[in-house]
Amino acid sequence: MSGPGPERSRPHPRRVTWVPLLLAVLALLELRTELQLLLDHFTWTSLGMIPVQHPLAVVVLVLLPTLLARFR
Repeated sequence: MSGPGPERSRPHPRRVTWVPLLLAVLALLELRTELQLLLDHFTWTSLGMIPVQHPLAVVVLVLLPTLLARFR
């Protein structure tokens, strides 16, 4: 029996973190209309309604740093 093969001795290439980035892009696309409205006419009420109307998109954006760290 010989030692580890050449594929085991090579360092692993850096993983592509496309899953969190794809989730972030999709979350921003979902929030696109609300973000445009906020830029045109900011109100605290419209800002407060974003998490109510789009909870998944907000959670993905809030947890994005953790997702990026986990997929590294």
